[in-house]
Amino acid sequence: EHSSSFRPHLRNMASIGDFDPLNASIPATKVEITVSLCVLYTQGISNKEWREFGRTEVIENTLNPEFVRKFILDYFFEERQNLRFDLRMKKPLVGLPGKKCGNIIVKAEEMGNCRESVMMQFCGNKLDKKDFFGKSDPFLVFYRSNEDGTFTTCHKTEVVKNTLNPVWQAFKIPVRALCNGDYDRTIKIECYDWDRDGSHDFIGEFTTSYRELSRGQSQFNVYEVVNPKKKGKKKKYLNSGTVTLLSFLVDIEVTFLDYIKGGTQINFTVAIDFTASNGNPTQPTSLHYMSPYQMNAYAMAMKAVGEIIQDYDSDKMFPALGFGAKLPPDGRVSHEFALNGNPQNPYCAGIDGVMEAYYQSLKSVCLYGPTNFSPVINHVARYAASVKDGSQYFILLIITDGVISDMAQTKESIVNASCLPMSIIIVGVGPAEFDAMIELDGDEVRISSKGRYAERDIVQFVPFRDYTDRTGNHILSMARLAKDVLAEIPDQFLSYMRIRGIKPSPAPPPYTPPGHPLQTQI
Repeated sequence: EHSSSFRPHLRNMASIGDFDPLNASIPATKVEITVSLCVLYTQGISNKEWREFGRTEVIENTLNPEFVRKFILDYFFEERQNLRFDLRMKKPLVGLPGKKCGNIIVKAEEMGNCRESVMMQFCGNKLDKKDFFGKSDPFLVFYRSNEDGTFTTCHKTEVVKNTLNPVWQAFKIPVRALCNGDYDRTIKIECYDWDRDGSHDFIGEFTTSYRELSRGQSQFNVYEVVNPKKKGKKKKYLNSGTVTLLSFLVDIEVTFLDYIKGGTQINFTVAIDFTASNGNPTQPTSLHYMSPYQMNAYAMAMKAVGEIIQDYDSDKMFPALGFGAKLPPDGRVSHEFALNGNPQNPYCAGIDGVMEAYYQSLKSVCLYGPTNFSPVINHVARYAASVKDGSQYFILLIITDGVISDMAQTKESIVNASCLPMSIIIVGVGPAEFDAMIELDGDEVRISSKGRYAERDIVQFVPFRDYTDRTGNHILSMARLAKDVLAEIPDQFLSYMRIRGIKPSPAPPPYTPPGHPLQTQI
C-alpha cells in the first residue's frame, strides 16, 4: 500500500519513465509470484474517506507488471488531491525474507488530445446550382458523432455568395469539439445553399474522420458531396460536386502544468495586517486572539492557502511580512517588517514556520496603523521584477481586517505589478465593509491608476466570513476558501506567460529507478 499526494510529485512525475522489462536483469532466485492488480483510491475533501476510483487488470507471474489500464482523473491546481495505490498480491511471496517487495512508479500526463486544436480550410468545386437566377451561396456544417449514434453540430462555415466553387475561410476548432478526442470517430459534413428566409437548400453530404483529415491536402481529402435523395432517383447521378481539404494544422495549447513540469517555481509570500483595528491580541474579541482551543481567522486563512501552494515550491521557504505595527525596541511604525524579526532573511520554513513566526511577532510588536498595502506589494514586486523569464512566479497573500489607507498608492503598485510574474490574493477577515477590496479585485472594472490600466487582472479578493462553516467544520470551509482564492491563479499565470511569449521549458529526462538495469527487489 502506498499513499501519495498528487501534488508534490508533479515536479518529478514528468520525469518518471516507463520501465523496460525486456532489458531488465533476471533475478537469480526463482520466485513464483502473482500480482493481482493495483487499486487506486481518491480521498474526499470533507470526510477524508478513501473511495475506490478504479483498478487495473490482473497480471500474472511477473515481477515487473506493466498495467495497461490507465486512470484518468481531473486535476485541480486549487485543491490537494491525495491518491492511494494498493498493490494486491494473490499468492504469498516465496523468496528472500526481509527484502523489499518492489516499487510503484507513478507517471502523470495530461490527456494530449484534450489540448489540441486544429486549423483547417476547405474549398468546394462544381457544387450543384440551387438558385433559379444566380449560382449557389454555399456553406458547410460540421457534426461530431456521439456514442449513441446521434450527431452534434460543432462548426458552421461562413456563407460564400454566388459561386459553385467556394473557398471558405480557415477556422480553428478544439479536437475535443470535433471528435471528442477519438481520432477514428465519424465526422459528418453537410453542404447547404443559403437562403435569406432560413430555408437553406441541402446540396449534399460526406463523412470523414480526424485521422483521415490529418493526412492533410492529398487525394484522400477530396470528397464527393452526395445527396442521397438524388442518388436514389437518378441512375446516372454521380455527385453534387466535391469538397477539398486545403490545409490542416495542429496546434497544442500549453497549460499551467506544462510550466510546472518544466520547472517553474511558485514563490509564496504572506503579509499580515497588524493594525490596531484588529483589537488587542490578548482579548478574545480580537481577530489576532491566540486561543489555546482553535486557530484565529488569520492563522486559518494562512494555513488553508499556504498548504496548497507549498507543494509547488521546492525549497518550502516562505517570506512572511507584517504591516501596520510599532516594532521593538524603539517603537517605530513599519509597513513591511519580517515576522521572524530578521529583515535580512524574512524566510520561514514551511507553513508551520510562518505560523510560528506570526505567533511570536504578536507577542513582541504593538498593533498600530494605518493600513497600507503598497509597501508589501512593492516588496514582492521587487523580487518578481528580477526574474521575468518565466522560471519563477510570485503569489502574495495579504490578510487584512479592513479599510485601506493608501488606496491611490496601492492601485499604482497593482498596475505596476500587473506586468510582472505575480498575483495577489487578499483575504478580508472580520466584520468590516470591504468595498475597496472589491474594487482592487478588478473583476467588474479593470483597475487603473493615473489613467493607466492594469495589463492583466492579478488580484483575487474573498471575505473570510463567507467561509465560516456554521457547523464548525473548519477543514471543509478552509478547503473551500483555498479553492476559491486559488482557482484564478493558473489563468493569471498563463496570461503573463502568453503576453511575454514565454514557452514552457522541456520536462527533465525520464526518471530511472536507482541501480538500473533494475534488480528485482523481492
